[in-house]
Amino acid sequence: MADSDSVLTPSSPSQPLLTEDPVTSSPGRDRPPFEDETDALLGADGDGDADESGEGLFENNMERDYRPISGLDQYEQEGLDDADSMSELSFGARMEVEDKLDKRDRDQGWGGSRTGRGLLYESSDEEDGAPSRKRRLAERAAEGLEDDEEMIESIENLEDMKGHSVREWVSMAAPRLEIHNRFKHFLRTHVDERGHNVFRERISDMCKENRESLIVSYEELAAREHVLAYFLPEAPAEMLSILDAAAKEVVLSMNPKYDRIASTIHVRISNLPLVEELRTLRQLHLNQLIRTRGVVTSCTGIMPQLSAVKYTCARCNCIMGPYMQNQHQELKPGSCPECQSSGPFDINMEQTVYQNYQRITIQESPGRVAAGRLPRSKDAILLADLVDSSKPGDEIELTGIYHNNYDGSLNTTHGFPVFATVILANHIVHFGDRTALETLTDDDVQKIVTFSRDGCIGERIFASIGPSIFGHEDIKRAIALALFGGEAKNPGGKHRVRGDINILLCGDPGTAKSQFLKYVEQTAGRVIFTTGQGSSAVGLTAYVQRHPVSREWTLEAGALVLADRGVCLIDEFDKMTDQDRTSIHEAMEQQSISISKAGIVTSLQARCTIIAAANPIGGRYDASLTFADNVDLSEPILSRFDILCVVRDTVDAVQDEMLARFVVNSHVRHHPAGPRDSAGAGDGNSALPPINTTGVQALPQDFLRKYLLYSKERIRPKLQQVDQDKVARMYSTLRRESMATGSVPITVRHIESMIRMAEAHARMHLRDYVREDDVNMAIRVMLESFIDTQKFSVMRSMRKTFSRYLAFRRDHNELLLFVLKQLVTEQLGYHRSRHGAVPDQVEVSEKDFEERARQINIHSLDAFYNSDVFRLHRFSHDSHRKIIVQSF
Repeated sequence: MADSDSVLTPSSPSQPLLTEDPVTSSPGRDRPPFEDETDALLGADGDGDADESGEGLFENNMERDYRPISGLDQYEQEGLDDADSMSELSFGARMEVEDKLDKRDRDQGWGGSRTGRGLLYESSDEEDGAPSRKRRLAERAAEGLEDDEEMIESIENLEDMKGHSVREWVSMAAPRLEIHNRFKHFLRTHVDERGHNVFRERISDMCKENRESLIVSYEELAAREHVLAYFLPEAPAEMLSILDAAAKEVVLSMNPKYDRIASTIHVRISNLPLVEELRTLRQLHLNQLIRTRGVVTSCTGIMPQLSAVKYTCARCNCIMGPYMQNQHQELKPGSCPECQSSGPFDINMEQTVYQNYQRITIQESPGRVAAGRLPRSKDAILLADLVDSSKPGDEIELTGIYHNNYDGSLNTTHGFPVFATVILANHIVHFGDRTALETLTDDDVQKIVTFSRDGCIGERIFASIGPSIFGHEDIKRAIALALFGGEAKNPGGKHRVRGDINILLCGDPGTAKSQFLKYVEQTAGRVIFTTGQGSSAVGLTAYVQRHPVSREWTLEAGALVLADRGVCLIDEFDKMTDQDRTSIHEAMEQQSISISKAGIVTSLQARCTIIAAANPIGGRYDASLTFADNVDLSEPILSRFDILCVVRDTVDAVQDEMLARFVVNSHVRHHPAGPRDSAGAGDGNSALPPINTTGVQALPQDFLRKYLLYSKERIRPKLQQVDQDKVARMYSTLRRESMATGSVPITVRHIESMIRMAEAHARMHLRDYVREDDVNMAIRVMLESFIDTQKFSVMRSMRKTFSRYLAFRRDHNELLLFVLKQLVTEQLGYHRSRHGAVPDQVEVSEKDFEERARQINIHSLDAFYNSDVFRLHRFSHDSHRKIIVQSF
C-alpha cells in the first residue's frame, strides 16, 4: 500500500484507529470516528467486556465512514489483467472440454453429467458421491427452474432394492419420492408417434367433464418407465397411492382450482397384459394387480363408506382424528388425549369424510365355462366414481387388486382359518363400449367392403351358415337374417319397437335343430345357451334374493338379461312349463323384464334375439295337421316368433344318399388322425365340396364373423324407399288366407317382422337404404314360413297362389331340379308298383320335363343340363334318345 493509505492497526481504544489522508481529511474532524462508540462499549470507568483490541463500531456520525474516498475506492493495479489477451473458445473446443470434464467426474464416481450438477460441492453436502437434495434444489432454483420439475434420479438407484421386497421398498420415503417424480415426469413428457402430448389432452378432457379418473395404459407406462411398470403389479396398493398423488399435482398445475371439484385424482390402469380367468385365481395372485372378465350377476346399492373418520369423546367433547380407514380394518382411538378416558367415542358425522361404496358379483361368461363345470363367481368392490357403472347383465373386464380378508362365517363352517377373497376394482371396461371396429384392421374393413359389392354376397352368406349341416337352406336363410337383425326404433323415447328377429325351429328329431343352435353359439358375439328343462322362470328373467354380506335385497340377472344385445338360445323349448314360458312374453316383444318383488320395482333390459328349438307332440311332425296342432304352444307365444321353421324328415332316395355321403365325408375329413388340408383347418368345412343346390361358394367362418361385426356396427338401413303398397297387399292377402285355413293367425306383428327382415337383408349387403329386393326377400321368407305351417293339402294350393313371390331370387336351376325330382319320384313309384323293386337308374322323358318347365315360365334348359347341380345329383342328358337318366 502507499503511505497515504489508511491502515487499520491493533491499538488501544485511546489511540486513533484511522490515520488521516491529507487529501481527504476534513478540517472539522478532531477525533477518530470510533472513539465515542469505544467509550460506550467500555463504560464510564473504562471497564467493559471488549478486548483490548476491540473496536467501537457505532457512534452518532458513523455514516461518515461511508463517504466517498477517491484514493481508497479503487483496486490495486498490481496483479490485474485488464488486457483482452484470452481468445474465446469455439463451440467444438468447448464441447471437447466438457466431455473431458464429464469423463473425469465419472472416473471419480460422480456419475451423470455436468449439466445437471453444480460446480461447487462441499464434503458435507455429499453422500456416497452424490449431492444432497437440498443442494440440488438450490442449484435448480439458481438456474430459474421450478422446484416441481426436479431432476430424475438414475434408474439404477430405484432398481436396487437393497434386499427389500417390492412392497417394503416402495413404502420407504426415498423410493416413494423417486416414483412420485418419475410418474410426474412421465405424465408431462409422454408423447405419441405424432408428437402430441398424450396426457395433457386426457387431463384436459377429464377436467372438462368434471371427472376424477385418469386412465393410464400399462403398455405406455412400460415403454417409458419399465421400473414403475415392474413395481405396479407387485405392490399395487402402495404404488397407486403414489401415482394418485403425483397425478393430482400435475392436474393442479394445469388447473389450479380443480381440487374444488375433485379432491382426489384416481389413476386407472388399463391394458394390463395378462387376463386371468376367475377360476384360475390362486394364492399366488393375492395382493397383486390382476385383470379378469365376467358377467355382472348382482350388485348392491350405493352405500357411504368411512374414509377419514373423526371421533368425539362423550365425556369432554374432544374431537380426535382424522383416522384414515382402509379396506381391512377399522381404526379407533384408544384413549382421549385430554381426559385420558377410554371411551365411549362417537363418530363426528359432520367432519367425517365418506366415499361411495358398492359391491358387485361377477360370474364367468357362459361361453368360457368348460363343459360339465359350474361357473365361478367373485365379489368386487367399487369405490369413488366407479360405483353405479355396471348393472346386472353387463359383460365387463375388471382390473383391480386381489385382496383377502377374514371371514368368521367361513371359519365356523370349515373349522379352520379361511380367508374370503375380493377384488378391489381399479378400472372397468364394458364390452358393449368396445366397438367392433377396434378388433378389425384396415385390411379387414377393405376386404369386407369389397365383398359387399359382390352381387351374390347374400347367397354366399346363406350358404356359409352351418357348413357342417347338410341341406335346410330355409333354416340357414332365417338364421342369417336373425344374426344380422333389423333396426330398433324408439320414437321420442316413449315406445320402443324391437329390431331383433325371433326364430322357432320345430320338427322331427335328428334334423340338426340343436346343431344349428350350437353353431350360432360359436358364431355370434354374445350368446347365452340354455335348455327348457334346465331353466325356470326366474332363471330366464331375474330374481330377488338377500345379499349374504349387506343383508339387503339384491337383484340377480337371468339368461335373457345376461344376453342383452346378444342372442339367447333355448333348446327343448317344448319341455318348459306354461308358467315359465309365460314369463318370457314381455321379453320377446317389449325386450324388457319388469320386476316387482320384495320392495324392488324396476325394469331390466333384455334386448336379445331368441332362437328356440322344439319337438312336436308325439315326437313326429304330422303333415296332415296344422302347426298349432303339432306344437303344444299357445298363440301368444307363436305370434312373437318372426319366423317359424318346420323341419320334416322325409324319405327321399337321392337326398338320403347325398346326406349319407356328406356325413361319411365329414367324418373322414375331420378325424383327429386323418389328413388335414390348410383350407379346411381354418373354417370347419370350407374345404368340402359345396352341398347346397345353388353351388355357391361359402365364406370362411372367421371372415363371416368379422363381416357380421362390421355390418351391425356401421350399417343403419333406412326405410325411405320401401314400397308400402306391396307390403299392405301382402298383409291383406296373408290375413285372408290365414282365416280360411285356420292355421297360425297373421297379426300386425308379421308386418313388423317383414320390415325387420328387409332391414336385415339390406344390412347384409351393407346398404344404407332398404330396396325393393330386400322387401321381396322378406316377403319370400315370410311366405315360406307361413306355408310350411299349413296342412299338406293346403300347402300345394298356397304355393301356386304365391308362386311369383316364392320364386324371387330362387335360382332357375333350383326350381328345375325340384321339378325333375318330382318326375323321378313318380317314376320310382311306378316301378315299385309294377316290379316291387327300385331300379338302378330312372329315365325321364325330356318332353315331360319341358312341359313342366314351361308351367313355371322357364323355356331354356341347356344351361341347366350343363350346370354342376345337374351333375352333382347324378343326372345325365341323352340328347339322341331325348331322355334324362339318374343313376343310383
